[in-house]
Amino acid sequence: MVHQFKLNGYNIVLDVFSGAVHAVDDVAYDIIGMYENNDKQTIINTIKEKYPDVTEEDICECIDDVESLKQDGKLFTEDEYADLAFDFKKKNTVIKALCLHIAHTCNLNCEYCFASQGKYHGERALMSLEVGKRAIDFLIENSGTRRNLEVDFFGGEPLMNFEVVKQIVEYARSVEKEHNKNFRFTLTTNGMLVDDDVIDFANKECHNVVLSLDGRKEIHDNLRKTVNGKGSYDIIVPKFQHFVQRRGNKGYYVRGTFTHNNVDFTNDIFHMADLGFTELSMEPVVCSPDDPYALTYDDLPKLYEQYEILAKDMLRREKEGRPITFYHYMIDLTGGPCIYKRISGCGSGTEYFAVTPWGDLYPCHQFVGDEKYLMGNIWDGIKNKEKQDEFKLCNAYARPECKDCWAKLFCSGGCAANAYHATGSITGVYEYGCKLFKKRMECAIMMQVAKSLK
Repeated sequence: MVHQFKLNGYNIVLDVFSGAVHAVDDVAYDIIGMYENNDKQTIINTIKEKYPDVTEEDICECIDDVESLKQDGKLFTEDEYADLAFDFKKKNTVIKALCLHIAHTCNLNCEYCFASQGKYHGERALMSLEVGKRAIDFLIENSGTRRNLEVDFFGGEPLMNFEVVKQIVEYARSVEKEHNKNFRFTLTTNGMLVDDDVIDFANKECHNVVLSLDGRKEIHDNLRKTVNGKGSYDIIVPKFQHFVQRRGNKGYYVRGTFTHNNVDFTNDIFHMADLGFTELSMEPVVCSPDDPYALTYDDLPKLYEQYEILAKDMLRREKEGRPITFYHYMIDLTGGPCIYKRISGCGSGTEYFAVTPWGDLYPCHQFVGDEKYLMGNIWDGIKNKEKQDEFKLCNAYARPECKDCWAKLFCSGGCAANAYHATGSITGVYEYGCKLFKKRMECAIMMQVAKSLK
């Protein structure tokens, strides 16, 4: 399978199953497009008619080059992974990461919050140290021989339970060496409670921090309000700037959400760059289509354009020596994730779980509160084996809609939670998200082509 597209003046051909990327001229681009479904003479005649200045000899030479690339496994390669997808997922898996819901409460009242303002459609709660320590023990016990383990402090707003966060980390550090483990911690925060104590702790203990900011003041304040109904921009921006400066401008992401209200979201990304933030992410809102801020299909052309604007501007900034990073454009065409990861995806429900303040286990934070996806708890382990088996087979090859999709080895079938909320099945397809993902991948590949040809 090949995927061909034109972007920013480049003719790009992706060989899906080998991962090879080719930047070609117009003639080669058209020949590749015709190659599998036409005989040689038809290709010659068509190309001669379209490009009168190109000789038959040059056309034949190009066809020979395409044939050589095919023989070398760099064009029109066959899918060797379909059967492996199910074999991989039948293997016993170890747990490598937990998302600790340290606080089911929040000091903001964000209108689009999937977690119902941090309560996850339940009661407000804070995780106790006892539960946190048991979560660490559970992860150690179920991680097999894997040494590197990850724990994300999440909410709600985790800094509303900051003392317990610190105590859990202290406990993990006290036991990791005896079990030959190495914990890597991350923290996601809205910034309201950030102070020097938080910054000192994060700089010492957290591999990464995620800072929530939606961009321009009017955009951010429209949906990310305090409990008193006031915007939070003026409170958090100076805190985030200080945080990032103290962190050496690394090991963080400023993460925003764009909605129907700001389909011109590149202006928010550029605004955040102007504030001094270089590590950026901007996610499309996932919500009920009835919500006034929900993205619509009429928004898609504008969003496609925005992703292209962003990619071109990032190339310009890099050329000028002031680059920014956009999370969704981070792609490694020479190495990248192993084929297991490309097939199996994020590992939710198998290698990764969310832990509620009282110790219940869910496949990830987006399933918390849905009793159909209660997997067990940190004392008794995984009890809902039937659901776990569903997640073991939740990959690109489990979705008929993904069969002929060129991007499936980049997205691994997409987000199970988004698919579930859009279709009622974790093996469904969130079509809108797929369309945006494929555009992002085209932009990311184009950027790599541009850099390699620079």
